Amino acid sequence: MADHKESVIREEQGTIRISEEVVAAIIAQAASEVDGVSLMTASGSGVGDLIGKKPSSKGVKILMDGNRVQADIYVLAAYGKSIPSLAQKVQERVVSSLQSMTGLQAGDINIHIGGIRFEREKKM
Repeated sequence: MADHKESVIREEQGTIRISEEVVAAIIAQAASEVDGVSLMTASGSGVGDLIGKKPSSKGVKILMDGNRVQADIYVLAAYGKSIPSLAQKVQERVVSSLQSMTGLQAGDINIHIGGIRFEREKKM
């Protein structure tokens, strides 16, 4: 039997269960929406990182403690972007998405810049 971790929210009408996979996917999507950010795999490798595949929960590690979520997000930054500003935007977007979509509280949202993404010149 698989052990799936989830957050449990108790409401007057019943219980809401949100799996870690759903929370990680929400975080990955929110992070990837920031201009200049590409998600990496958690180990920092993978062809999908370089070719711009659609976001999944890869590149996101989370720890859930009740209704509090701590996340480690591994990203590539676009060349020329301010890394501190980029990381702050990712943190803000993730906190906002977590709160609005799940009602969960964000703990530490750690951004790991694993590399720089250089844009390729477009051929005419």
